[in-house]
Amino acid sequence: MLPALTLGVEEEYLLVDPDTRDLVADPSPDFMKECKDRLGERVTPEFLKCQVEIGTPVCADITEARYHLTALRSVIINTAEKHGMKLMAASTHPFAQWGQQQHTSAPRYDLLDADMGGVIRRMLICGMHVHAGIEDEDDRIDLMNQARYFLPHLLALSTSSPFWGGHDMAMRCARLGIFDSMPRTGIPDRYESWSEYQRMIDRLIHAGVMEDASKLWWDMRPSARFPTVEMRITDVCTRLEDALCIAALYQSILRMLARIKQRNMRWRIYPRIMLEENRWRAQRYGCTKSMIDLGRGECVPFGSLIEEIIELVTEDATALGCLKEVQHARTILKRGASACRQIETYAEARKAGADEKEAFIKVVDLLVQETAADLPESK
Repeated sequence: MLPALTLGVEEEYLLVDPDTRDLVADPSPDFMKECKDRLGERVTPEFLKCQVEIGTPVCADITEARYHLTALRSVIINTAEKHGMKLMAASTHPFAQWGQQQHTSAPRYDLLDADMGGVIRRMLICGMHVHAGIEDEDDRIDLMNQARYFLPHLLALSTSSPFWGGHDMAMRCARLGIFDSMPRTGIPDRYESWSEYQRMIDRLIHAGVMEDASKLWWDMRPSARFPTVEMRITDVCTRLEDALCIAALYQSILRMLARIKQRNMRWRIYPRIMLEENRWRAQRYGCTKSMIDLGRGECVPFGSLIEEIIELVTEDATALGCLKEVQHARTILKRGASACRQIETYAEARKAGADEKEAFIKVVDLLVQETAADLPESK
């Protein structure tokens, strides 16, 4: 039988001062208390106080994921506004300085700070994670091995971090360059079985370098808490519809791989260095240029690759009830991912005579507006 492929989505957001457009380094504790009162375990603080994380419950399909993500974003936006703040869904803030942020006081975060030092303090970045339910442990490893191929494509569609610390990074995704200073990051190695994967985990735990598998911060991993494979490579999407597209594509790709496995077929496993090259191209160019078609061994326009993926998973997206969300990838290509719109907004402001700070403020305003743009209350 095919795996259940239930969905769970986690998003990280930034809290913005509506006057300065800078981050709120020390928001009132009442903000998180009210969020907790309204959402319970669906909302949690992050390492930095200027961040907040939400997570959906287990969703049977993309329709349920849409319902919960819409509700969660709406509640956080409304609660932030009640406490004099705005919410921004982007993987970096255009000009905020990491050294001015404060970290949340909690045993888990204090331990991270003691263990990682300045590396974790620089993590002024936000991401989106998507869990897909796969009951069998060996299937989790096998599907992860194959699905690694598609991680750069998902990243390219999600990019929302072209600026960091007041600098144009000449990247569509600066987030991963910052995140990769952490240990145990990047595209995972290939594993032959769950037992081989577990032996590796046990060795690292025995060596005393990590407490458990949750300290693997790969782009994709078997969850340490749930019977899922968790996709972690993507930037947080500014627009809700883009986030749903990423989740639906990920779910459909896994179903496609599971389906062809039933026919004794599998996706070719490529060396990690080749996957990492496409990962770099996604970071640098997002969805605007080319990516390597590893089967053909040549760079082709990214849009052509997305069309091939849509065709490849149409049967599966139809079965899962998420074809509309998968086809939304064409809309992302047409209007650009968040990073493209941020770069355009900045360039237009500068051309109109704005200085750097004024142009960055225009970008923040865009991000705040688009974070709520697909929610019913904003229509």
